[in-house]
Amino acid sequence: MIGLRRSDRVGDEIRRVVADIIQNEIKDPRLPPMVSVVEVRMSRDLSHAYLYISVMGDEQVRKDCEAALSSASGYIRRALTSRVRLRIAPELHFIIDHSIEHGARMIRLIDEAIGGSQKDD
Repeated sequence: MIGLRRSDRVGDEIRRVVADIIQNEIKDPRLPPMVSVVEVRMSRDLSHAYLYISVMGDEQVRKDCEAALSSASGYIRRALTSRVRLRIAPELHFIIDHSIEHGARMIRLIDEAIGGSQKDD
């Protein structure tokens, strides 16, 4: 952990704790079973936490997940502040992260391109 900024260390701890809260305490039926907190970026003053969430499913599943997390954000924030000692309880901002889906799509396109060029040989 040498060299990490305080905001990075706090973000890592928040990521770990919020992931546990989402998996074990939130019982909203709109929340799919495959939800992960990929990354947390903190504002410089640690008053805002931007949580990047990965969700497996279609666009409707992602919208439902975002709505469930938004409605549970007050509970998550209170649970977080009881577990992580901070001067300021950060405001939580949930952002659906599309990078995993984008990566899978790129791999599929590369595989198709390689497969297509081998057929032409």
